[in-house]
Amino acid sequence: MQTIRIKTSSLPLLAGAATAVALVGALLALLDSASSLRGPFALFFLLVAPAVALAAALRGLDPFGRALCALAGSVVVNMLVAQGMLAVHRWSVRGGVVTVTALSLLLLLLVLLRERISGKHTQDRATPAKVE
Repeated sequence: MQTIRIKTSSLPLLAGAATAVALVGALLALLDSASSLRGPFALFFLLVAPAVALAAALRGLDPFGRALCALAGSVVVNMLVAQGMLAVHRWSVRGGVVTVTALSLLLLLLVLLRERISGKHTQDRATPAKVE
């Protein structure tokens, strides 16, 4: 008797769960909730949002190097936002979340714009060339 195995990757499920946790963290921080999950989820959002944007910009690196550089860059972005807000005496949790979100979205938009201008897409690279 043969068993039929369907090979599926759990990466899309994991990415969806991480996105949901990050969005809940951003909402809890923006709404100033008293939930005990506010701190860890907001911290997760503040680390992941810039890291995803930076990882999209670093497509040429191998996966481990890209993840490491994106995470280090995420910490740098958060520290620069915190330092800037402290320097102008305008520190707030909401302001930090909004600023990090805006910077991450701006970087993602710049990456998408660069791809559109250069004409390079991930689908173009993934399809093999026909040999006739």
